[in-house]
Amino acid sequence: MNKLCILGNSVATSRGPEEEPMAGWGQYVQEFLAPGYEVKNYARDAMTLRGYYTGRLVSLLNGLEPGDVVALEFGAVEQRVNVPLRYHSPREFKEYLKLYVEAIRSEGAVPVIVTPSARCVFDAHGEVMDTHDGYPQYARDAAVATGAALVDLNALTTRMLQQVGVARARGLYRWEDAGVHPNHPDGIIDSTHFNLAGAREVARLFSDALDQAPGVPPGIVRREALIPGNPPAVQPEFTVQNPEAVLADQRRVGAPPAFVHPAHGQFASGQLKFSGTAEPGTDYLLFFSGTGAYVGGTSVNAQGAWTWRRAVTWPEGEQVLQAVGLRGDGVSPPSSVGFNVVHRVQPPLVRGPKEGAWSGPRPRFSGTAAPGVSKVLVLEGGRLIAEAPVKDDGTWSVKHPHDWRPGSYLVEFVAVFSALRSAPAQLTLKIHGVPEDSWLTRSTHSRHDCGVATCEHLPHEPAW
Repeated sequence: MNKLCILGNSVATSRGPEEEPMAGWGQYVQEFLAPGYEVKNYARDAMTLRGYYTGRLVSLLNGLEPGDVVALEFGAVEQRVNVPLRYHSPREFKEYLKLYVEAIRSEGAVPVIVTPSARCVFDAHGEVMDTHDGYPQYARDAAVATGAALVDLNALTTRMLQQVGVARARGLYRWEDAGVHPNHPDGIIDSTHFNLAGAREVARLFSDALDQAPGVPPGIVRREALIPGNPPAVQPEFTVQNPEAVLADQRRVGAPPAFVHPAHGQFASGQLKFSGTAEPGTDYLLFFSGTGAYVGGTSVNAQGAWTWRRAVTWPEGEQVLQAVGLRGDGVSPPSSVGFNVVHRVQPPLVRGPKEGAWSGPRPRFSGTAAPGVSKVLVLEGGRLIAEAPVKDDGTWSVKHPHDWRPGSYLVEFVAVFSALRSAPAQLTLKIHGVPEDSWLTRSTHSRHDCGVATCEHLPHEPAW
């Protein structure tokens, strides 16, 4: 029996009942396969190309046989520049995909590169937004460069969301109002991971595309099994009739809802999550923009907790959200919170070292960043080499713990705000030191360094 192996992150991972409503598309693929193929789902939470390649890939390779198929869905974790241990630069991402393809082919198996699935985020015009920072295209590029088969799951799920529309789309994801699902009594907002219905539909889309992908052995998929599921229902917040009437209602009862998050005046991304509390007896909350336009609603659990986020991203600039609670005996007084939405992040300013100035082998990088920026990342040659937290006054600094070799280098600095990143600021770094090709350096290459901070052995090396 041949195997279809799935490598990837949490979106494909198989889930148990205790994790519902979250489900991974990998757990449903077997339903669509022909006899003679079995699924081996190796996808795990936060799996990255780098981590798996230098870890458990050996075990997978040892178990492969000619005719097996290996699906590689990566990019959603590797894009996270705000998580340095997981981030892969575009070059690094494509280089690892190339190594995977070569290793899988060496065992007679068939590699299939899979682009990451779309997230449930829409713009103000109802168009599905690309939230993957170009990584689906990097995966497509790697498929072309290596000649590997491609399943463009990003394009397929983007089309799926576009067809379902804003009012229904979150019904495919692990996105529940407070008090609705027993595993998430306070609610859960997850625009990345699918629920059971969403995961099955994505598995169907994947299987259909796999069956038609050039280079994949024929007969893997039972086409008669590729029956679409029912579309999700319209979400309750989109069924409210004449919601603006509550703003003029004079039957005010109880206390206004309270916002716990965000803090008033906070800088935030366009996909900001709100949470808070409401007085017991509140059945539902209605939300309005600062101009009084209805923007959505959510239920409240028995303890008065609630959480909410729009599927449509907020426009840039200063915003106000008003909340009104619905009760059996009337409506609550309104409450509001102000916040400042950021769509684009300015590159950090690099104050030191100065452009073109000489530095010793261990330079200290420093500068300032825009309000709301949490950290500045330092990259050299497309590889992440350091991160610097931004202080309350907007300043940042970092010294890399390894000495730089003499020479001239292009160093980039990226500001990180929530899941947003800036364009890079660039610095030409000039390191002063004894050149690598100097006799002074070459004359000691026959022996390894001591590996200690201070060495008294001859010949003496210069101290910095």
